Amino acid sequence: MTLDTCNLLYATLYKYFYGLLYIIKYRKTEDLIYATFSMKKRLPNKKFRKLVPKLRKKGFYKPQEKRKINWKKYNLAQTEEALRIFEKIKILVDSCEIKRMNNLGRRGKDGKILAKIILVCELMQLTERQSQGWISLIGNHFELSSNIDDRTIGRAYNNLEVQYLLKQVFEKTKNSDGVLSGDGTGLETSRKQNYENDKKTNEYFTSIIDSREIVQAFEMNKKEKEAMRKMLSEVKGNSLRLDAGFVDRKLTSMISELGMKPFIFPKKNVDLNGRTAWKMMYLGLFLETQEWLKAYHQRSHCESFHSSFKRRNKPLMKNNSISRLTQLTARIIIHNLRKWNYYCLF
Repeated sequence: MTLDTCNLLYATLYKYFYGLLYIIKYRKTEDLIYATFSMKKRLPNKKFRKLVPKLRKKGFYKPQEKRKINWKKYNLAQTEEALRIFEKIKILVDSCEIKRMNNLGRRGKDGKILAKIILVCELMQLTERQSQGWISLIGNHFELSSNIDDRTIGRAYNNLEVQYLLKQVFEKTKNSDGVLSGDGTGLETSRKQNYENDKKTNEYFTSIIDSREIVQAFEMNKKEKEAMRKMLSEVKGNSLRLDAGFVDRKLTSMISELGMKPFIFPKKNVDLNGRTAWKMMYLGLFLETQEWLKAYHQRSHCESFHSSFKRRNKPLMKNNSISRLTQLTARIIIHNLRKWNYYCLF
């Protein structure tokens, strides 16, 4: 920020905080009302509302240089992907703890073996019947002493012990660079949804990723704001970017209180009045528009992740919520491991 910008920001906030200190010391509400009223008059709400529609106009934001692709690293990552990911699956699952959910009935297959099989199935995009043949070929890698049929693999998706193991594996694949973005999207449960525009998807998930598109948190929930509030405590970063669907004063304050700088794209009807985090966020947009937009538009990585994730994976074909969550968790783990492979994080 320039010196004039800092002075303007300081002058705007000084009177408000002075009024707060005054009421704490002398317990006079008149000064707080005067300070708040004066601040609202001084905030450039009209100019800010005129600015917001311009933000969406083509050519207003000055585009940045595209990030260069390291083709040598990309080619190496592609050729060695299968070997590295298979090995990492074995190491990560073996390092997790098993939590027994139910001791009744006969004991089934080891949960760690089932977790490895599910990850391999989602890596290779195999159905349960197809996976039976493939697992018989590569079973020695997972220390299988006997073959596993397709019904056992199908039941593994609904196994809470396996879900608990996959949750631990996901936590181990999180590696944040601090530049976070969040968004929500629908998940296909049938290819028919591509051709029937009037048929809505049955599943939604909201995610937070970093600038390398490594997933830091995700939640299967149709209510995006509710899911985002729940995920905030699960991530660590320096900043968080969200689109206009997440405009919310309480959410902005929560992000700021967790030590992250919020970048939430404004709607046409928003103003600058609100809590400190809200004012600081949109005053930054008003005073340093291009710099703010440069930081915000890194959120495109989240759009890119959702697009590539749905394009690369088949629709969720499981029938109940636990199985679908297991399938989604396994796919996100594989996605993170691919990014680990490319960025040489193994």
